[in-house]
Amino acid sequence: MVIKRDIYLNKLISKKHNGLIKVVTGVRRCGKSYLLFNLFKDYLLSEGVDRKHIVEIAFDAFENKRLQDPYVLMPYLKEQIADSEMYYILLDEIQLLGEFEAVLNSLIRMENVDVYVTGSNARFLSKDVITEFRGRGDEIHMYPLSFAEFMSVYPGTKQDGWNEYMIYGGLPLVLRSEQPEEKIAFLKSLFEETYISDIVGRHRIRNRAELEDLLNILSSAIGSLTNPTKLSATFKSVKQKTISKTTITRYIDYLCDAFLVDKALRYDIKGKKYIDTPVKYYFTDIGLRNARLNFRQLEETHTMENIIFNELKIRGFNIDVGVVVVNGQNKDGNSIRSQLEIDFVCNKGSKRYYIQSAYAMPDQAKMVQEQRSLMLTGDGFKKIIITKDAPAPYYNDSGVLVMSIFDFMLNPSSLEQ
Repeated sequence: MVIKRDIYLNKLISKKHNGLIKVVTGVRRCGKSYLLFNLFKDYLLSEGVDRKHIVEIAFDAFENKRLQDPYVLMPYLKEQIADSEMYYILLDEIQLLGEFEAVLNSLIRMENVDVYVTGSNARFLSKDVITEFRGRGDEIHMYPLSFAEFMSVYPGTKQDGWNEYMIYGGLPLVLRSEQPEEKIAFLKSLFEETYISDIVGRHRIRNRAELEDLLNILSSAIGSLTNPTKLSATFKSVKQKTISKTTITRYIDYLCDAFLVDKALRYDIKGKKYIDTPVKYYFTDIGLRNARLNFRQLEETHTMENIIFNELKIRGFNIDVGVVVVNGQNKDGNSIRSQLEIDFVCNKGSKRYYIQSAYAMPDQAKMVQEQRSLMLTGDGFKKIIITKDAPAPYYNDSGVLVMSIFDFMLNPSSLEQ
């Protein structure tokens, strides 16, 4: 099964020969190795690159264990680079290489070497790229399969595909399993034995149960506003445990660094300023979130919102939760201030879109409710409502673009129409 990952392949191609170390990051099992050793390698061969000029090493393979020693690896690489033509060095699981920073910095000093690496999420983070390479690293961040990528190989209808995607997510290996029991077992095992173990090991967490309890709470509250204070109170009331706000903040940072969880800050649209707390948290892969909850809480409203968030991130948008402050009066004539929410404020360069996720809009009253905050932004940026079911995309009488989740997810230019 060949799954095209053109978004990331094109990014790698555009960064060829730029003198930097191309670092592919992302949550484990999202397809980083496949991107490098299959898709990118095939591209190089199609461009006429000699196989002998492509050096690929997977450091987690048993036969390459000796090459984890930098004093063995460097002589080996110099032996492979036999002429002055360009060589492409593809290194997988680079964190297993001893003194990898020094090795990579030595390689990019060679004029006929172009270096591409992947690293495991919980031991090779985006912040490490910045710190260790001091401007010499160029990050390509990879996500699990988008719905469009998923449907490119899914044999059924888009509705059936959506039902599967909402439950099991977009990790490529899930597609290899045919039975639901296999998919469930794979995702639960991956979460327990790989992701959590990675984080616990990297950060030397002594109380694993606390981290797992926090994951359960965050999984139950995707798309809900929260903060460490609220989470600490939840621990006390639900778990009968006392855990400090500082510890919760640290654990959440670990989860974000491991690319398991992402967050959206609140942004006061009229005041043009950020509101530090509370924030919203989303899972990078909805299948992993569902596995964390034993596939019990499968509410489509929050799941759809999480999937839309991930799609916008894949498309390269910076995403905030929009807040519109409204002044009014209560029934007694007293002045009151209320805050209306816009699910996503999406920015990329000079572009901005306001997006509401509305699972169902059965009547005009629901339409008015969903677009109220959109109508109060005080600017002319495009306003969009994404719903589960809708006819072809259309603009309503208020100038809001309404489209179905399928039109949004399957058309990469959907926001431009």
